[in-house]
Amino acid sequence: MPSKRNVELLAALTETLRAANGSFFLVNYQGLTAKETHALRQALKEKGGRLFVAKNTLIALALKALGLPELDGLTGPSAVVLFQDPAAVAKVLVEFSKKNNKGIPEAKGGLLSGQVLAPKDVVALAELPSMDELRAELVGVLQAPMAELLGVLGGVARELVGVLEAYAEKQAA
Repeated sequence: MPSKRNVELLAALTETLRAANGSFFLVNYQGLTAKETHALRQALKEKGGRLFVAKNTLIALALKALGLPELDGLTGPSAVVLFQDPAAVAKVLVEFSKKNNKGIPEAKGGLLSGQVLAPKDVVALAELPSMDELRAELVGVLQAPMAELLGVLGGVARELVGVLEAYAEKQAA
């Protein structure tokens, strides 16, 4: 019979994963000190992420309850990293692992909108621009044609003014 604590953790984990819409990273956090784990949690929180430590069996049960695919990385100590912006959180994980000499946290995989991610996919996401950077790029791309149109329309008005000035000078002479 499962313990009350495990039942509560499973319910919390299942609800958390449901709220995340089947998107999370799975990482190995073993080897981080309490201070380093706290620093990682803070760095993730700044980017809209959250670290949730749980037993592999509970993670597997929560995935099964939600109808999500099984993950191969459910061996050894695991933590679930939830996010709003996958690229920003992946960058935090990769940068944090580069800063310490242990290479931890180490990506074990994950799910992105229900699609299984391999560890290399999490690292590849870290190389992408964040959602804010992509939005800024999109605004720039959308703004460029409008700016060119304004330039063309302004040029026509300047030419008209030039023609009128030339006509006025000719009439005055």
